[in-house]
Parts: sequence; C-alpha cells; structure tokens
Amino acid sequence: MAPEAADIEQEDDLEDKATLKERNGSMGPAQEDPVSETTEEEDDEDEEPRLKYVSLTRHLGPLYRNGDATSAFMVAGDKMITGTHNGNIHVLSLPSLKSIKVYHAHSASVTALSISPFPPPLPTPRTETKGRLVSTQQSSPAPSISGVNHGSPAARGPKPPPVPLTASNFIHIATSSIDGNVCVASLTDPRDVMLRNFGRPVQAVALSPDFKNDHSFLSGGLAGNLILTVGGRSGTTSTSNAGAGAAATASGWLGAIGLGSNTGKDTILHSGEGAIRTIRWSLSGKYVVWVNEKGIKLMRTNLHLDHDNPEHAWKRINHIDYPDRAVWEDMAAVWKPRAKWIDESGLEADQLHTSQNNGVQDNDNTEASATPATSLSQSATRRKQSEKLIVGWGDTIWVINVLPGGSASGKERGSRKIAHVELVTILRTDCIVSGVSLYTPSLLVVLAYVTPEENSSTPQTTPTRGRHRRQNAQQPEIRIIDLSTQEEVSVADTLNVSRYQSLSATDYHLDVLPKMQITQKSAAQKGALEIIGGGIWDVGMYPARLFSSAASVQSNGSHSAESSSRAASDLNVASPVPGSNNNTTTVHPSALTHGMKIFIHSPYDCVLATKPTLADHFNWLDSHAMYEEAWNLLDQHPEAAGDSSETSTDSTPSTPTRTSTRGQGTLSDFFADDGSQTQSSGQRNMYTHVEKEKRRVGEQWIQQLTKHKEWSKAGATCGKVLTTGDSWEHWVWVFAQADKFEEITPYIPNTQLEPPLPSIVYELVLGHYVATDRAKLKELLERWPPDLFDAAPVIEAIQARLKAGDISETSTEDGEVSRDWRLLMECLAKLYLADNRPAKALQCYIRLQDADIAMKLISEFHLVEAVSDDIPNFILLRISKEQQRSAPMAELEAASREPIRLLVAEAHYGIVRPEAVIEQLDARFGIPNPYLFFYFRALWEGQTASTGPSEELSTEDKHGARKQSLIDERLVATEGKALVSDHADTALALFAEYDRPLLMNFLKVSQSYTLDLASKICKQRKYIPELVYLLSKEGRMTEALRLIIDEIGDVSQAISFAKEQDDQSLWDDLLGYSMNKPPFIRGLLEEVGTSIDPVRLIRRIPQGLEIKGLKGSLIRMIREYEIQHSISEGAARVFRGEVAAAMAEKSRGLSKGIKFEIGEVHKNPVAIHNPPGGRPPKIQKGSCPGCKKAFLPEDPELLISFPCQHVFHLPCLLSLSNPEGTEPEDIPSSLRDLDWQSEYDRNIGPKIDHAALLRNLVDKGCPIENQGAG
Repeated sequence: MAPEAADIEQEDDLEDKATLKERNGSMGPAQEDPVSETTEEEDDEDEEPRLKYVSLTRHLGPLYRNGDATSAFMVAGDKMITGTHNGNIHVLSLPSLKSIKVYHAHSASVTALSISPFPPPLPTPRTETKGRLVSTQQSSPAPSISGVNHGSPAARGPKPPPVPLTASNFIHIATSSIDGNVCVASLTDPRDVMLRNFGRPVQAVALSPDFKNDHSFLSGGLAGNLILTVGGRSGTTSTSNAGAGAAATASGWLGAIGLGSNTGKDTILHSGEGAIRTIRWSLSGKYVVWVNEKGIKLMRTNLHLDHDNPEHAWKRINHIDYPDRAVWEDMAAVWKPRAKWIDESGLEADQLHTSQNNGVQDNDNTEASATPATSLSQSATRRKQSEKLIVGWGDTIWVINVLPGGSASGKERGSRKIAHVELVTILRTDCIVSGVSLYTPSLLVVLAYVTPEENSSTPQTTPTRGRHRRQNAQQPEIRIIDLSTQEEVSVADTLNVSRYQSLSATDYHLDVLPKMQITQKSAAQKGALEIIGGGIWDVGMYPARLFSSAASVQSNGSHSAESSSRAASDLNVASPVPGSNNNTTTVHPSALTHGMKIFIHSPYDCVLATKPTLADHFNWLDSHAMYEEAWNLLDQHPEAAGDSSETSTDSTPSTPTRTSTRGQGTLSDFFADDGSQTQSSGQRNMYTHVEKEKRRVGEQWIQQLTKHKEWSKAGATCGKVLTTGDSWEHWVWVFAQADKFEEITPYIPNTQLEPPLPSIVYELVLGHYVATDRAKLKELLERWPPDLFDAAPVIEAIQARLKAGDISETSTEDGEVSRDWRLLMECLAKLYLADNRPAKALQCYIRLQDADIAMKLISEFHLVEAVSDDIPNFILLRISKEQQRSAPMAELEAASREPIRLLVAEAHYGIVRPEAVIEQLDARFGIPNPYLFFYFRALWEGQTASTGPSEELSTEDKHGARKQSLIDERLVATEGKALVSDHADTALALFAEYDRPLLMNFLKVSQSYTLDLASKICKQRKYIPELVYLLSKEGRMTEALRLIIDEIGDVSQAISFAKEQDDQSLWDDLLGYSMNKPPFIRGLLEEVGTSIDPVRLIRRIPQGLEIKGLKGSLIRMIREYEIQHSISEGAARVFRGEVAAAMAEKSRGLSKGIKFEIGEVHKNPVAIHNPPGGRPPKIQKGSCPGCKKAFLPEDPELLISFPCQHVFHLPCLLSLSNPEGTEPEDIPSSLRDLDWQSEYDRNIGPKIDHAALLRNLVDKGCPIENQGAG
C-alpha cells in the first residue's frame, strides 16, 4: 500500500484514541451474564438470516495486483467502480466482473468516486459503432496528461481495447484523492480527461448530474471549503483558482471570471466548519448534501429551477448538528460520514414490517414545520416529489425527507421557500456506521464496525518502523434495523473478510443496486431491459453463461487484449464472442424481477448480499431439522428445491453463520438459484428432483415425529408426503409393530401406487379390525377398492370369527342386538362380491333383509329366477305389514318400484312370464290389487330396471346415447304393450280402478279388450269420455254425440267429434240438438268452418231466439269463408297449371317417333342364345330379334317397336310372346284383313280397331326384356 499523507496519519491516531474512549465510555455494550450469552448464541443459531452472501473477491484478482487495495467504491447500473490506494481506477461490468477500463488517476489513495449521469442510462442493443470507435481512436491519439494513465496500472503491457460506445458507457467518472487532485474522465473518450489540483487533500467529490452540459462538480476536503468548479478544458491539468490570490494569477480579466485559457472557475460555496468528508448530489439533481465537522448541510442547486426563482441557486436550506454528546467533540472530525439518496421505487417490499408514517423528530436547528397546506392535494403532490436521504455518521443514523418548497409564513409571508426538510428519525447505534441504506421502506441495512472490547485486544505484531495500526479490530457486521421500533429485526450477520484486525471503520464501504423495476412504457425500454441479460438482475437465470463459459473472468492473472475486448461491456450479449462457448439466449421475463443487490467492500474483499431465495430458505430449514416447514415450502414452491445438480443436505448454506468463523460461498453457488434456465440434465429433470427432495424431507419429518412419539401427526404426515409403495410398506410395518393401527389406517392410499403397495399390507390391517373393530372394518371395505387386496384371506378370517360363537344374531354389543353380527355379514357380502360370488353375497343380504343391495344384485347379476317362486314377497321386500294396511298408493308405488321393474325386465327376457305374476298376485291379493296394477302399468309404459322411466332419460349427457336410449325405450314399450294385450281384460279392470288417464290411452291403443266389458265398466263408473270413444268405435255415433251434448255439454268436443266422423246425418243430428241451445249455436257459427253450409245453419235458427255474441260469430264465420275461398282459388290455379304442364309433356312424348335402322342381309345369321340367369345378348341393329333377319325397305311384314328399341316382325313377336300351340292365329289374319291404310284411311274407325288389336299383342311388353328380367 502506498504511504499516506500526514493528515491521514493524524486521523488514524485520533481514531485510535476515540476507540479507546468508546470502550471506556457509555457507548460500549453492557456486560451480560455468561449463561444468558450462551443462550442467546444458541437462539442466534436457530434464527434464519435475512440476507444471503457471496464473496466476489476471487473474481477481482486484477484489482489487488501488486499489493494494491481498494479505498473507494460504488456501483451504478451495470458497472462497479473502485479506487485504490495506489490511485488506480477500475471500471468493471456487472455481473461478470470483467474489466471495462483501468487507468491511473492519482499518485495517492483515492478518497471518493462520483459518476454523471447518476443513475447511468440503461444499456441498449446498439453495438454497431464498435468498429467506428476503433478507427476513430486509432486515428486520433489521446493527449497525454501528467499523472493520468489510461492504460493498465503497470507501465508496460499491451494497449487496452477501446470501450464500446453504448448508452450505458456514456458516463463521466470523477475521483478525488489525498494527493489534492480531482480527476474527471470520460469512460468512452480517452481524450476527455480533466485533472484539477486543489493543493490540499480532497476527501469528497460529486459530479453534476448534467455534467456533460454544465461541466460542473463539487469538491471538498481538509481545507474545509465546499468548492463549485465550472468549466475547464479536457486534456489539461489546472490548478484551483479559489482563494485570495486567484484573481492575480489569472491572465487578464477573462481569467478573473474563470475563462482565461479555459481553465475553469472555482467558487467557494461554504467554508469554515472543518473538513468536508462527504458530498452527495440528490437523484433529481435539485439538492446537494455535504457533511463537515459541525453537522449535515443541505443546499439547493442550480438545476431544475423555476424561471422566476433564479436566486435560489446554491442557497443553503438546512443544517443539522451532530448529537450533543461528549464523544462527538473529539470524533466528529474522525468518523467518516456515509450519505445516500434513496430511490424508493427500488426498495424491497415490506413483508413483516410496515413503514413508520409518524414520529417525525426535529432538531433544534431544523426548520419548524410549515403551516398547513391550503389543500390535501397540494400536500400529497409535495410528498410525492420529496426525496429521502439517509446519513450514517459515527454511531448515529439520520432519516431525512426533503420536500419541495411552498409559500413561506411569518415574517417571510408572501415569499416562496426553497425547500422543506423533514427529519423523520434519528437512530443511535452501538457501533460505527461504515455504510447505510434503506432495504425496505421500513428497514435499514447497516454496515456496522464494532468497536473492540478491552479484553479482546491482541499484542501488536506490526514492526517498529513505519506506521502503527491497531491489530485488534473485530469483523464487520450487517444489521437490519426496523425504523418504527429502532430495533434490530434479526441478529447481525458477521462478515468474514481478510485482515479485518487491522482495518478501521473508514476502510469499509456499502453501496446498493436498487431493485429492477419492470415497466411497459415503450418497446424501446422493454428491449433495453431484455438486452441486460448480463446484468446483475440476470445472474439468477444464467449462471452457467456468466461463470462457466470460456469468457468468464479469471480470478488470477492478467487480462489479454482479446479477453478485455470481450469484457468491455456485458451489454454485447446479443453478439456472441468468436471462440467462446457462451451461447446467449433470450432473457426469461422472470429474470427482470430480481431484487436489491447490496455490495460490501473492504480494502481486500468484496461481498454481495441479496434477499435469500426460496432455495436458500429451504436449505436453512433442512439443515435445522425443520422438516415440516421445509416440506410445506417444497409443496407450495417446487422451485425451492433448486437444480438437481445442487446438494441440498451436505452443502454449507451460502448465508454466513452466527459464529466467529462465518464465511461466504462462491459466486457461482450464489447465482445458481432456483431460477436457472441452463440446459442441464438437472434442469430437465427438475420436477423429478423436486419429488425426490419432497420424499426425502417427508420421510425425515415422519422419522422425527415417530421418534418423539407423535404418532397421530406422523400418520397424517404419511398421508401427505408418502407417494411410493415401498415407503408406505415400510412405515405401515413400523406403525403395526408399535400397535398404532388407528393412527396410520386413515391415511393408507386407496388408489394403486407405482410401484404398487403389496396387498398383504391391506390384509394385515383388515385382519386387525376383524378382531378388534367391526365398524372400522366396514368403513375400510367401503373406502378401499377390492383390487388392492386379496379377499379370500379376509373372508376366512370373518368366517372363523363367526364360527367362534361369540358373535351371533342374538348377541348384544353396547346395548344393540346383533350389531357386530350384522357388520360382519355386511363385510362378508362385500368380500363375496369382490371375490366374484354374487349368489353368496345375495344370501347374506337376504339374511340381513337389505332390500336395496339385494335389488341391485338381482338386477346386475340377473338373479330374479332365484325368487320367481315367491313373487308377492319379493314385491313386498320393502313394504311392511303396517304399510300394506294403511299406506297411500304413492308410498306403495315408491316401495315396490324396483322389484316391479325387475319383474318387467325379466318378462321381456322371458324368464318370469306375466302369467306367473298374475297368478301369484291374484292368489295372494285378488284382482284388482295395486301391485298387479303397478306391474301392468310398468309393462305398458316400458318401465324396466335397465331403462327406467322416460323422464329420467333426459339427463343423459351425450346426444347419441340419449337417442339410443329413447329408441330402446320405445322398443321395450311396444313389446310391453303386446304382453299387456294378452291380458287386456285384466288390464282394463286395473286401469279403470287405479289410473283413468291410462285407461283412455289403453282403450285407444289396444284392440284386444272386449268392447262390451269395457262399455259396461265405463257405464258403471260413469266415464263419459271413455264411453263416447267406445260408442264411436262400435259405430253408435248418434248415441255418442248425444252423450257429448247432454252429459258433457261441450260444443267444441261435439263439433270435433262430428268432423272426425264426417257424416252428414251426424251434422243434421248436431244441428237438431243445438237449435234450442244458444251457446251451441254460437259455437257452431264460430267453429264449424266449412264443414256445413252456413246458410243452412242460419236458416235453422228459430226466430226470436236470443244469442249472445251472434254478430261476432257471424263476422268470424264470414272471414273464415273468405280465407277458405281464397285458399281454394289459389290451390285451383296451382293445380290447373300443374295439369296443363303434365298434359303438354305427355303430348310431346306421344308425338315422338321411334327410331330404328334398316340393316343389311346376312347370309349366315348367328343364332342368339341367352345365358341362363343372365341378361339377353345384344341384338344387332337393324334386325329382328326373333328371326334374326334384317329389316328391308320392301319388307311386307308389319313391324312392332318397343321403347326398349327392340323391333320385331309381327309373326316373330307372336312366336316369342306365346308358347308353342297357344298362338292366336286369328289376330294376324284380322290385321291383314283390316285395311286401315285404304282409301278410307280418313276414317277413324279402322285406326281404332287396328290399335286395339295391336294392344292385345303388345300388352305383355317386349319378350326379350321380359326374358332377361325373369
């Protein structure tokens, strides 16, 4: 390490004194009892860490080359920037930690870093300017600046590659040093460098957020001046012109205002309150905070000012004193303040803690709260525009809100305040704050430097020459503090860093990368987020790409030009590097949801802390034997199991332990989280790995419970976690050996496992309950499918139990007769069914008088034949004697429905014929009886046990099945009606007794009953509609009509009856019967229509008879006639048109001739023989099929032609059409004698006679076609 200046040595001496003072003062921790301390340590070991850590040190080998050590540190965007004690600046890309740029900026330790803009812009995929950048830089070499070397720290070595001109690389980096210089350098342009000397050690520097436009920055140091520097020329070294002699040294009046030779202008904004150790520009650029030996100062900058308030620029808005305690008088100048402006949108979400919205504390120097705003909306707007500042200094932390200014009150009423400072919390700690930030809105993360105890000091081991540094410092700690309670929410995590014994509080640094925010504002932003596949938020998704490829950063050795070129930026992931096996893939959307990253730096180490993943939580639970919580976590979040390549049981968690030997895991282990999407076998088998982990953890959970004798919970856990037959077999035997059947039985699987659970396991449990608990045995047989076990051994066990004699039909258990006997019989019946012995099962259910199951067995296995000899008792299986005496028909029907339908189904099969049912029921109950009626109705309607009533079929899900079911029902109903018709008179008496609507249906459908018997029954019961139907069926229409008019009095029915019969005499009778009944007359007028002549009806109405509604009836009748007349005319027109078209078609057909050809004379005509059973052979055109002779023009014979185009000589036709000996010889002579073509051919008579004779000849058709058809 390079020697430090005298000022720093003095600071270290003061710090040593302060440490000793703190150990003796009130700030040291209180002495505690050793026993309580041991108990607390044990509790600490059982508390899960809030953060997980990974060491990045081995990836930062070039940083510590030549014995160098870091002295300043920051992270922003996708970059990590560090300054060293040798004055080197390292710019690294995240997360690969590859070097982007290294340059030597100072001759002594770097004290502060700043970049502009902050935060830097997001990366973009534009890398096309890389070639243009190289050519530009090679043609235009950078000017040399004394003290600034843009190569590697070593003077020798290859020329470094250019930095790509990507959006995230267009930044300026400012560094300050105890050598008195401030260096401002562009990351991309080596010519854009400015070095400014202030003559005293500079402790803090802050670039303007708009540096590329205003070229301004703030700096301060041991001189105690807050200096604003504006301007300055790139590529030059200049001296600060702030001070009394600045104007004299300037060249001319331009130099007096800082423009001479473009050396820039320095303005002292504040001075006289001691050394300035920290300067921070706010995220919006509106405010700046700095800390000197007197306290915390806040100032309004010149950025984003309103046009009407330019005088607010560089006006101080608040001052907060350090705490009024004695130690601060000595240590305020020694302790290094840590200030950070918070991006509240990048914080982790609160889970168990809520933000503290009240409790605002004000210091004496803090401005009083302004008067209430004129409206709540204005107050809410100011709150949204506020900026949060966290300051950690010494042992105290301040949480400050800076709100936009409003209207002033009091003496300054009418003016506008610059800003309003709200002191939210002042938190005192028992450590020195080496870094602080907000972790969630309500939680602070603090890098704590713990002051050593007196008895923990170690002998000095440093040589006598040179500086003496302490050797008894303790390890730094990370603490998470709740702002609302001001207490730690968990025990501090101790960080194991190198050479911590010799480090002070100023040697440690903490910085954070805020949580990545996903927005959908524009496609350009989305593309930028996706291209940051190599960003820190992507480390959980692609660990192999980042740390296992050929382009990975080397922890030792120097960077070659090629590797440096590839490492210039992690943003070039879209273009694969030649020669690299690093395959880039599209970033998964979940990679954009990674949370906050906390970086902790010491001079020799770098540690990264993040919120633990589900996999970390699972590993911690597993390692602490919290198997229940671990299994539930895996069940809810399978990704918590991690990759199958990871070790879950033997690996050390990456989170540090609560002991003095805590360590960090490797960077690869840290980033290999459950979100990894590398194409490895572990990822492909992730769910297989998850299931294995669940089984492993689950069995450890069960073992833990059984060890503690928690058998009930262990049984329930078995049902939850065991998934294989082998594991179930093992644990069932464990429970059985401990006689804990009750605890495990409810959870034994009732489905087949893979591999299957041996049947002996189920048989073991069933056998146990045969002897001990018959109710439980029945429950298990109902729950367990019979294919899980062998029924024969259990049947033997039950039979042996019944034969023992202690359980019988007369035995009593718990005051209930035959309880266990009935349970065993029910179980035995179930087992018989499982063993495919339904007849045995039916015997058991008959003994139990269980009608439901007996009916089901009879129906399914067609066992009705077994009860066909006692049909009445079979029907009465559900009906008690009391019900037979007094139950209503509906109750009897419901109780006997199932056996009745079974009998109906067996009647269709021919097993139990209706004659047997009628005979037995008649002998038992006589006729009529309700059970025989139920039977006949079910037969008539087709209600069987298989089909059921038609209304139940409408619930079928599939259309095809429902359609087929309806068809089957109709067929069954048709067959049933035929069976009922064989006993029609019996059915007639039953339907008349019990179901009158069904009687009418039966009378209309059936033709088998006796009409006289039916008429007699209907007359006796006065069933007039049925009697009318029977009279009309016998042809006694007049009597039927008289019954309708006299008994029913329904004119509509009378008219309908007359229309159905279509008998004029019946209409006359209806008119005669109705003339003295005005309602009938009106009904006839309205409803008779055209069935009778309306004039005749009207003339028969007696004069003077009053008929209500006569006018309306007449109007309705006339309208009906008009409509009927219109319809008739239209139909007549259509009919006439169709007849005319048909006649025209027929006329055209009759007028067509029949074409046939005249052939040539064949010397040797070939005889034609028809093959047997085949069609006639093809006839040669122009020849007679009979004689085979060709037709000649002078042929004297009469030719007869058929539509089939066969043409015959008349004699040939006669010989073919009539068998030999039956030829009518008189017909040819008559045709010859009939001279129909003589001079009298104008007469129609001969033509008619000729046509008549020919019709008799051709009446049988063509003999050739007739022979082929036959």
